[in-house]
This record gives sequence, C-alpha cells and structure tokens, in this order.
Amino acid sequence: MLAGAPLLGSLFDLTSDSLGTYLRAQQRHGDVVRVSAGPPGLRTELYCVFSAEGAQQVLASESANFRKDNPFYQEVRESLGNGLLTSQDEEYLRQRRLVQPLFTRRRVDGYASAVVSETRATLDAWGKAADGVVDVSAEMMRLALRAVARILFGTDVDATVDVIDRSFPVITEYVLRRGYSPANIPRSWPTPGNRRAAAAMEELYAVCDRIIAERRDGRDGEDGADGRTGEDLLTLLAAAQSADDAAFDAAELRDQVLVFLLAGHETTATSLAFTLHLLARHPEQQQRAHEEISRVLGDREPEAADLDRLPYLTQVLKEAMRLYPAAPVIGRRAVAASQIGGLSVPAGANVILAPWVTHRHPAYWPDAERFDPDRFTPEAEAARPRYAWFPFGGGPRACIGQHFSMLESVIALAVMLREYEFEAVDHEVPVGVGITLRADGPARCRLRRRAPDTP
Repeated sequence: MLAGAPLLGSLFDLTSDSLGTYLRAQQRHGDVVRVSAGPPGLRTELYCVFSAEGAQQVLASESANFRKDNPFYQEVRESLGNGLLTSQDEEYLRQRRLVQPLFTRRRVDGYASAVVSETRATLDAWGKAADGVVDVSAEMMRLALRAVARILFGTDVDATVDVIDRSFPVITEYVLRRGYSPANIPRSWPTPGNRRAAAAMEELYAVCDRIIAERRDGRDGEDGADGRTGEDLLTLLAAAQSADDAAFDAAELRDQVLVFLLAGHETTATSLAFTLHLLARHPEQQQRAHEEISRVLGDREPEAADLDRLPYLTQVLKEAMRLYPAAPVIGRRAVAASQIGGLSVPAGANVILAPWVTHRHPAYWPDAERFDPDRFTPEAEAARPRYAWFPFGGGPRACIGQHFSMLESVIALAVMLREYEFEAVDHEVPVGVGITLRADGPARCRLRRRAPDTP
C-alpha cells in the first residue's frame, strides 16, 4: 500500500501530480498497489495495476468483471452523452455493431485526402509565423480538430470549429473537477461553475443538433470529407442500421458525434504534438524520418497506402505514444472480487491502469525515458508482452478509431516533415491529465523550410 498523509491519504499527491504518484508507487511497491485518498468517511481505495499482465487481465481476459462504472465515467456520460466511450452491456454492443462498418480500413483510408488538405492549410499558415516559431501543442490541437470536424461533418467546418474549440475546455474541466471530487453538489444548483458548464454544453449541443437535423432533412448537399456527396461520417452514422439494430435517433447521434469529436481530436493532437517535439529534440531521428519520407513520397502528397510504406515514421509515432500516451490513466470498477498480481481486489473496488507507468516499466522498456523509435521494429514488438504498450486500450473495448488515428497521424506527419525541419525552443514540456494527456506549457519549435532536393 502507498503510504499517504494520516488525514487525507494520498489525495494531495494524486491531485497535484497523479502521473508522478503512480510512477513512484510502482517503483517503490511493485506492480499492484493499493492507494487511499480522501478524508475519513469519504475515503476512496484505488487498486493500481502497472504490469502488462495485469492490464491484459483487466482489459481483455477478465474484462466482463471490470466495468466503466466509476464516478469519472458517470460525469462524462452526463456531460457528453452515452456514446461508445461510456455505454455498457447491450447498449454498447448495439452501438458498436452500428458504428463498426464505418471504421473499416477501406472506409477510413478514404479520409486520407481530408487529412492532407487540413495539414496543408496548417502549413500555409505557418509560412506567416513570426520568427518561424510555432507552438506545436496548440497547432496540432487546431489541426486535429479541423480534420475530425471535416471528416465528421463534411465541408461544414468553420461554423463548428469555433464553438467546439470554445466549449470543450470548459466542459472537460468541469468533468474532471466533479469526476475526481469526493463529493459534488447537484448540477442543477445555479453556481457559477454549473452555469458556465451548462452554457457550454447548450452551445455545443445546439451546433451538433443543427447539423444532424440538416443531414436528416437532406438539406445539406455539400461534398463529404473525401469529395463524395453524402460520405461524411455523420451522414453515414445517420444511415447506419442492421437487421438486428434500429438506426440511431437524434439524441443518440449527438452522443456519438460528441464522443468522436472528443476522442478524435484531443488524442490525435497529443500524439502529433509530442511526436514533433521529440523529433525537434532529436535531430538524428528526425533526419532518418526525413530521408524515408523523401524516398517514399518524392514530390507527391501522401495517401493511405503510404501507411505501410513509412515504417520508420510509424515507429517514431509509436515511441512518442509510449512516452506520451493520450490516455495515460484508465479506470474501471470491479464487479466481483478477484486476484491481480497476487493482491486481492474486492468487489466494487476502483481499479486504475496507467499506460503512463506501464510504458515506462523497466521489465519491458530498458532506459525507459530515452526516445528510441527502434523499440518498435517488428522484431522488438514481437518480443514484448501484448499489453506492454496499449495507448488504444485493449480487449473488447479497444478504441474503434485506432486505425483512423494512426492513419491521420502518419499522413499529417509526412506532410509536415516533408516541408519543414523542426528545432526545439522549449526543451521540456510539462504535462497534466485532463480527460486526455495535455501539455501544461508551450511546446514551441522553430521551423526551417526544407529545400526541394533535400533527401
């Protein structure tokens, strides 16, 4: 057990530096650690699991025993709906059956041109950057948001991005504050925090509802993200049904849209930003990536088939996702008593998985803080346990959009690195935990345009 303060346990440590607290817990106490947090009478016991074998047990082999029933997921449900991220049991299976055909490799590959288009627009704006310096954290958040909005809504992007950009931070901060608080006042009470969050949710819901209504009424005839009329993801979601499952109603559609907006832009933005920043700090690895991109692409834009032709760039991305997993902590609640790594976990216990820690575990990752894309050669990956690296979760609830995320990230990186070299201005970037991992400070890089004939 991790020792904490007599009155509050480890509450202060978890609220001030949760990632560091989990990392120290593993280093000092092993792969399964019980952590107490909160005042007497409101104290929470967390069973923290840090090994690859434990992660596999919770997410895959015994996944039915570990559910999304904790207070954090309940707050997400109340703010962003009961979509794929939070739904459970038969409702989750129904949603997954309806949504799965929209995320086949063939379908997702059709969105590559939209990613190229939005990345190219970002590069055009960089040409006007003062002193050639940009904050890649802020820039990748904007790029990823525009890309997922374009793919989700078609070409109707500008009308939605500003609302999403303004509303999401307010809502996510509200979810976090309530999700990790030992006790909460009702959402209906007219406190300043409740009113701010309610206004942000109302604005966000309104823009989604308007676009959904337009699609259902057939009033929107714009081309989809890949240039084909009616092929944006929202139109496909609205039409999704099967022999066993009725189509989504308007409220269910909005729930899925909100999940895709959140998971589809914040996670990818984190991966892109830290990949660029790591390359900016490691010129040798950046040069290897430049050489591969030039060799494979020449003067043409990347396409979906290039995902398999850019193995080193993919290794770079995976190593960045190891060091900076977009979902650094994953929570579950045990249904029945179980044993994990020799520790008894009671029924009803809150179970914490921490990719942030497992991705640094010395049993799987020697010299874990070192940036080394060669950890992800096929041979190296085959030699490690399956859940030594799990940025997309795993088991029956593995992220449905993982191929889309990898495709979007590799395509965007190829476009950016073909045009620019990156040099770090901020060498250390502090991180914090929101609903996803986030940079808590700027991640500025100086850009240098590459000569067309640079190999």
